[in-house]
Amino acid sequence: MTRLRPNPHARAQIRPPRGSPHGPPTVNALRTHDAQRVSFTVAGAADGVPVVVLHGGPGSGSQPDATRLFDLTRFRVVLIDQRGTGRSTPRGGVRRNRTDRLIEDIEAVRAQLGIERWGVLGGSWGAALALAYAGQHPQSVTGVVLRGLFLTSAREVRGLFVTSRKRAPHAWAKLCAAARCSRPAGLLTRCAALLRRGGASDAQQRALALAWRGYENAVLASASARRKLVPAGASHKDSRKLVGKYRIQAHYLMHRCWLGETRLLSLTRRAAAAGVPLAAVHGSRDPVCPPDNLRRLAHAVPTAQVECVRAGHLSSDPALHERVAHALATMFLPSTHEGRTLRRAA
Repeated sequence: MTRLRPNPHARAQIRPPRGSPHGPPTVNALRTHDAQRVSFTVAGAADGVPVVVLHGGPGSGSQPDATRLFDLTRFRVVLIDQRGTGRSTPRGGVRRNRTDRLIEDIEAVRAQLGIERWGVLGGSWGAALALAYAGQHPQSVTGVVLRGLFLTSAREVRGLFVTSRKRAPHAWAKLCAAARCSRPAGLLTRCAALLRRGGASDAQQRALALAWRGYENAVLASASARRKLVPAGASHKDSRKLVGKYRIQAHYLMHRCWLGETRLLSLTRRAAAAGVPLAAVHGSRDPVCPPDNLRRLAHAVPTAQVECVRAGHLSSDPALHERVAHALATMFLPSTHEGRTLRRAA
């Protein structure tokens, strides 16, 4: 695999930070023309290198721990809660919630903050969204760093709901029971139908969301003996949040995120042709996004800097965390050298 190299244009594209102290994160909101409230958090140095972080899922909401990937004395980090997730409202809403609207929201947040150009970090579904955004708005992007690339293909979606059952057979059986589904190929469709507003009782939706969370966590745990399973139970409030998360996730996956692999790679090539540098780090033991996605990216964009590390899917994996942090510093901080220390996840 090609090793990551510094972005030679970074100094010209972004005003070098003066390393000013950073204050506590601030939570802001974007009001859209179609009655959405998109929440975003800004952390780090006010004059730092701007980078927007796009979370996965779809439907997961931003994770505060993502800031640990950055030196906050040198970066200005923007964490966006995509429509219906996190602090954004309406929570769990799927109306007017699709990929093109998310891309519009990202651009609107950039404009609201007065940022001319910024870097983009995306993980899993966020990696797909990052590529789609960069392909649509390359003039706004200084570079893209990806972790655990999801290409939004039908092959991957089938893998999540059919093939991966071999990794977690008991959790998968519980999900099928909660969805009242006997056909593996129809599991996603059944989950989507039940999770729609009014598609089932509140109690049934909560039980399904908990079963989906249990299956997802069991699949992730299958990549590492050290990963602990999240307890099956949850408070009423937390289980309602899970319903919203998986309602959005099912909504997106049913439509292949309004992208699909062919279109997504076309947008990726458009971004690269416009001069946007790309770097991707992928775990060789990723049980969610196939490691072969890294090869597909490199084939589509030979100039992309790609790296496969012995790790799973989540950035909390120490090896993956270290290499993603390195990729960010290498691309956006031209003075970074090999021995620079960045904080690791706890």
